[in-house]
Amino acid sequence: MRTIIADMAERLVRVPGVVGVALGGSRARGEHRPDSDWDLGVYYRGRLDLAALRTLAGPDVEVAGPGDWGPWVDGGAWLTVDGTAVDWILRDLDRVERVWADCREGRYEVGIQAGHPLGFWSPCYAGELALGQVLADPSGELTRLRATMAVYPEALRTALTGAAWEAEFLTAGAAKGAAAGDVLYVALCLSRAVGVLVQALHADTRRWCLNEKGALAATPPWFARRAGALLSSLGTGPEALTASVAESRTLVADTVAALREE
Repeated sequence: MRTIIADMAERLVRVPGVVGVALGGSRARGEHRPDSDWDLGVYYRGRLDLAALRTLAGPDVEVAGPGDWGPWVDGGAWLTVDGTAVDWILRDLDRVERVWADCREGRYEVGIQAGHPLGFWSPCYAGELALGQVLADPSGELTRLRATMAVYPEALRTALTGAAWEAEFLTAGAAKGAAAGDVLYVALCLSRAVGVLVQALHADTRRWCLNEKGALAATPPWFARRAGALLSSLGTGPEALTASVAESRTLVADTVAALREE
């Protein structure tokens, strides 16, 4: 299968507008299962020849152009090759470079994106390439950019760990919803609070957090255990929700304290 993927990458970079192709996801990190997808980041610049991409994908595959899947996950295609899922994910290389420049200055964005319930955190663009494997790169541009990402930016680490204050704000707000028995509001507040802390904990250890999948399991065991128990047993009535919020506030306080000790 890897030979097929390598050949596909070489054909993709012949499409006008495509600069390079990188393998991402669990396959790139060596954390995959036998049934894991093959995720190919298709990095383009300027006008992308969608007609050529559609020809390469085949007549039964829908290729989404830039913006068709939302503001952050540009577009791409879902293919099946020899019974295995292969995903093409479009990435605007100019935008990736701008995000990387922001990361080095300690700036980031969190945007709304389908498939990302806690939002799309812009440092993901840099993390994808930093943790990926360049498969095809005729100009060498993708390889050179990836090399600059070898060291996690300290300014980004400071910004993401410092943003843990939002978790404190969210749990304080959740207390009001708990008193009213507002399950949806409490659940959303506490889920986002945990998500913010997950980002902070990853950054604290200079580990890229690409999305919500598997992110909690990659945090320190004490946090993963307590956060998992909290989210799995919020309850429904005011009394149970209030108890869950109290537990969440303790977890947030302990996490913020641990971050400050570093």
